Order: sequence, then structure tokens, then C-alpha cells
Amino acid sequence: MSERAMWNAIISAYAVLAIGSFVPFAAVYGISSMQTGDKKRAMGLAMDMTTVFLIGVVSYLLNRVFGIHMGFYLILLFMLLGAGLIGNAQYRLRGKVDGTKLFRAIWRLSFFGLAALYVLLMLVEIVRFLAGGEWE
Repeated sequence: MSERAMWNAIISAYAVLAIGSFVPFAAVYGISSMQTGDKKRAMGLAMDMTTVFLIGVVSYLLNRVFGIHMGFYLILLFMLLGAGLIGNAQYRLRGKVDGTKLFRAIWRLSFFGLAALYVLLMLVEIVRFLAGGEWE
């Protein structure tokens, strides 16, 4: 298999998992909870893994719905703004910033925000398609 074919296969696999991001969530949660028996840790791992896919699909949907080409950068901007706000709160409360906790908090909050945007934007795209809009 050539390098280009391998790259295309990886991109296709990512796209399929991103569009149906509830599938990797359920798979990671199920496998992790069966192996460890710790449902809380399994939920955190499933959220962390799914966020990677949600970033891709939500950035694509933002680009498509709003006709822009910077959906990924908007997501990154909001993640950085959130990190600044939470980091400032940590510094005011504790006198120092714990980078690990800060990253985990932003990553998990991003999961919730991106999941909500995914549902909303996917519904918008479905309505546009059913109303006679073109699909690429």
C-alpha cells in the first residue's frame, strides 16, 4: 500500500468516526468499563477520545453552515479563551496554575460544547437537505 493510499485510508476512517461520533464514544466507554470496572474513569476516557472526533466534524459543520473557512480556528479560539479564564480563576484561588487540571477542564468542557454544537449543526444540515438544499 502506498503512502498516499494509507493517508487517504486514515482520513476516511477519521471522517466516518467523526460523523458518527457517538459510536466511538459508546465503544470506548463499553470497552473501558468492562476492562476496568470503573464507570467514572471509562466515561472520562470516552469523553476525551470523542472530543478529538467532535473537533473535526464540528469545524466542518461550522464551515459548511456559515460559509466560512475557519471553523477549526474558532473552536481553538474558544478553547484558548476558556483556558485563560479558568487559568486566571485557578491563579486567583490557589496562587498557581495547574496545567494538567486546566487542560483536562478545557478538554472536557469542549466535549460538552462541541457535542451540543454537533447536534444543533447536524439538525440544521438535515433540515437544509430536506428543504431541497444541495449536499456536497
